[in-house]
Amino acid sequence: MYCFNNDYSEGAHPKILESFIQASLIQHAGYSLDTHTEHAKELIRKEIKQNDADIHLIVGGTQTNMITISAALRPHQAVIAAETGHINVHETGSIESTGHKVLTQPTPDGKLTPDMIQKTLDWHIDEHMVQPKMVYISNTTELGTQYTLAELEALSAFCRQKNLYLFLDGARLGAALTSPANDLTMADIARLTDVFYIGGTKNGALFGEALVILHPDLKPDFRFMIKQKGAMLAKGFLLGIQFEELFQHDLFYEMASHANETAAVLKKTFADCGFPFFSQSCTNQQFPILPNVLIAKLRESYEFQDQQVVDEEHTAVRFVTSWATREDAVQQFAEDFRRLAAAFQ
Repeated sequence: MYCFNNDYSEGAHPKILESFIQASLIQHAGYSLDTHTEHAKELIRKEIKQNDADIHLIVGGTQTNMITISAALRPHQAVIAAETGHINVHETGSIESTGHKVLTQPTPDGKLTPDMIQKTLDWHIDEHMVQPKMVYISNTTELGTQYTLAELEALSAFCRQKNLYLFLDGARLGAALTSPANDLTMADIARLTDVFYIGGTKNGALFGEALVILHPDLKPDFRFMIKQKGAMLAKGFLLGIQFEELFQHDLFYEMASHANETAAVLKKTFADCGFPFFSQSCTNQQFPILPNVLIAKLRESYEFQDQQVVDEEHTAVRFVTSWATREDAVQQFAEDFRRLAAAFQ
């Protein structure tokens, strides 16, 4: 049984594990005040071309989203997200638990546009409703789609005009930046957003996300926020070591490229067999629409997730590849799929 459920089923890249071993018998300062973390921050600042960025390493994406949003908003303020956004669908009401509302807009592809955001602003016009203050987007989105430079520039200009913070969830930022459809750099993202994060958990780290704060109003007292929310790791050097390894020799991009390349084999296989897609993704998440009887046969040998029921006989499913997805496993899947799919052609 081979798993295409997610991109965090494996542990960590061997180079990261080797760095852990080398550092394990050396004493380090606690709470991310160690030399590895400082070096990792320097490497990230160099990558984004922003020497004054504040960077915080946090264990996971849900903690990062919750702390960032709750720290940015006053008690009466809310965050705008796509209906499919991670903070709306997959985080068990973590944002709402802090007293802030998530205001959602339906989108055909998981991406927000200025017009969609304006619809929310038009509805929330006075003190009898929550005040929208932040826009939350993901790159890649939950549907594997990604923002172009032009789209992000338009969103950035709109948010600055409307005095809204723009927060980019980068849990799968590596997949976005190494996609063949990408025209963004990490420096572009730093220039156009107020805060974003670089995902390690879903790109070959054992755990961890690197939060990058650009807007000066969001920087003060952020370590207090991390500690209060229970997210300050005593052995913070473990986070530092990982992001140091990810960015000192382009390992971050190398692993994301592998995930995208193996997903491209799956995508070609589905397309060659004539099956449509629920979304158009060039990244490591693929969403073919398959007959339910074919899905049942595939599940005898492979794990993957349902995405959405399309009709009584068809379901959109999600296949995800990772930095460690084996090329031979992908080729074997392609062979098995073509054989089983022949009955539907």
